[in-house]
Amino acid sequence: MNPDARELADTFDLEKLTPDFYANPYPTYRALREHEPVKRLPNGCWFLTRYDDLVAAYKNTKVFSSDKKKEFAPKYGASLLYEHHTTSLVFNDPPAHTRVRRLIMGALSPRAISGMEPDLIALVDRLLDGLAIKGKVDLIDDFAAAIPIEVIGNLLDVPQDEREPLRDWSLAILGALEPVVAPDVFARGNKAVKDFLAYLEGLVARRRAKPGNPERDVLTRLIQGEDNGERLTEKELLHNCIFLLNAGHETTTNLIGNGLVALLGHPSEKQRLIDNPALIKTAVEEMLRFESSNQLGNRMTVEPIELGGVAMPAGTPITLCIGAANRDPAQFADPENLDIGRTPNRHLAFGTGAHQCAGMALARLEGAIAISRFLARFPNYALSGEPVRGGRVRFRGFLSVPCQTG
Repeated sequence: MNPDARELADTFDLEKLTPDFYANPYPTYRALREHEPVKRLPNGCWFLTRYDDLVAAYKNTKVFSSDKKKEFAPKYGASLLYEHHTTSLVFNDPPAHTRVRRLIMGALSPRAISGMEPDLIALVDRLLDGLAIKGKVDLIDDFAAAIPIEVIGNLLDVPQDEREPLRDWSLAILGALEPVVAPDVFARGNKAVKDFLAYLEGLVARRRAKPGNPERDVLTRLIQGEDNGERLTEKELLHNCIFLLNAGHETTTNLIGNGLVALLGHPSEKQRLIDNPALIKTAVEEMLRFESSNQLGNRMTVEPIELGGVAMPAGTPITLCIGAANRDPAQFADPENLDIGRTPNRHLAFGTGAHQCAGMALARLEGAIAISRFLARFPNYALSGEPVRGGRVRFRGFLSVPCQTG
């Protein structure tokens, strides 16, 4: 037994994380998997790190609820953050979840996503042209973050000159999902929801007056609803538009940024992908596994159950550690190493079961086009300074990656 690992597991507290953890949480996750895979945290929540335990919780939606009203009430009070996070698709159970997801999925059909590919390639190539002119760039601001904002902006048909505040709103709202929310983070998140709602009310009014093509314009499709008359309420409509931007923005930014930095740390895999561009699909899956953009999920038990040998009463809060499960050696051979040809690769970066990410096909397409075309254009890219992590545990990515393109 490694005494250091035992101590890491013993002292782990999600609400008191160290700079070392934010830089590299994986030694802690490994220690927890080995010594306390179902760990009771000081706040009363159970923290799960084994792959099989996460899959069991994801797939049993009758026992493990995604509804966050009870959990978020003490955290957010009667705030707009509470209203937003308890209305959005991801934090609801069937039948509400099923109804909203069906409407969104109708606009994210395989045909609709394949129709986005030419515009996505053109966008990435324009960004790469800009990087080539600058030479010294920031991989996040100048490239990774610019892609999903444009893609989601196009999906909702947000006018080009109105997109500038979207990223800051998204970061502020998602920042308030951290386990500990400082007063300034709470205030920023609430203001972002308020400003975003005000903007969307105007956008929805314009779209009602002049509808777009529901095959391509998600907002028009959500407004019009299904042929059987099923529609979202106004509150559901507005908050799920915010959710669509947030879900598709930071996670995809992180996929692209984490992936390109991970390749720099594994030069033989980087060269392997340059030599074999056809590996891009399995490479993207491995990047999602290796550095999951979304590291944590949450559930609440609604009836007594035993999980991982631990009896849990109804009303038990559960944290699902995706970052740990995606490096579980019981599921993945040599999990601490990046293998761009890994197959099979049943990672949990998009969850699984009823709540599997509705936009995962689009995220995969964005990641594959961005990373493959970047590598083809700049095979000799290198860091020109120290990357800066986002300092968050739930969403793992970089705020800044200084880079020289050639």
